[in-house]
Amino acid sequence: MVFDVWGDYAHFRKNYSTSSPLTYSFPPRTALSGLIGAITGLDKTEYFRRFFKGDASISCKILAPVKKVRIGENLIDTKSTGSVKMHLIKNRTQIRFEFVKDPKYRVYFYHADEQFYELFKSLLANHKSVYTPCLGLSQLICNFDFVGEFGMERSTEEFQTIDSVVPGKCLLEPPDFEDGGEYFSEVMPCEMGEDREVTDYSEILFERNGKAIKAKAKELWVMENGERIVFL
Repeated sequence: MVFDVWGDYAHFRKNYSTSSPLTYSFPPRTALSGLIGAITGLDKTEYFRRFFKGDASISCKILAPVKKVRIGENLIDTKSTGSVKMHLIKNRTQIRFEFVKDPKYRVYFYHADEQFYELFKSLLANHKSVYTPCLGLSQLICNFDFVGEFGMERSTEEFQTIDSVVPGKCLLEPPDFEDGGEYFSEVMPCEMGEDREVTDYSEILFERNGKAIKAKAKELWVMENGERIVFL
């Protein structure tokens, strides 16, 4: 199935950034798993096991140009305040967060558990969610829209345009970079174990404005709507 998701801001924190949190340009596979888990109402302690690669296939396409801004946020230490009401806390630390501005993404999803898949499709089609969906942080609430359900088949062509972001491990040779394109790659978490530790990282290639990437790739799928994708 295919659905779009968008919002005013997004923040998918890069794990190596500390005092000034940086964001990935689009949601990693782990963040998309969390979004799907929120819509379907999965508990945070259990949803990771639902999205192991053997069971879930997830891909992402950038629909709006990636624009990043930095905004200062006031953080308070809630652990040391005891029973003091939050509005009475005086000590604050201002941290500059990096956000993606006006993000919009297309998500492709399939799950081997037919019951879970149908539940998620029903919620999407009726624009319902169990928990509030967000783009990385709880305050970054997002909207979503069910695009449709499409069949797909593995591509037999060696060189063609790819609409989704592209894991580097799927490339058989360097891509054909077009003039005027803005190409980047980021190393992102792709899978987490039940203890919430990242078990797999992957370098992901993308074009900042969401343009298709011309490349020779393996494990490429062609959908009935004409889009060509590679799963994360």
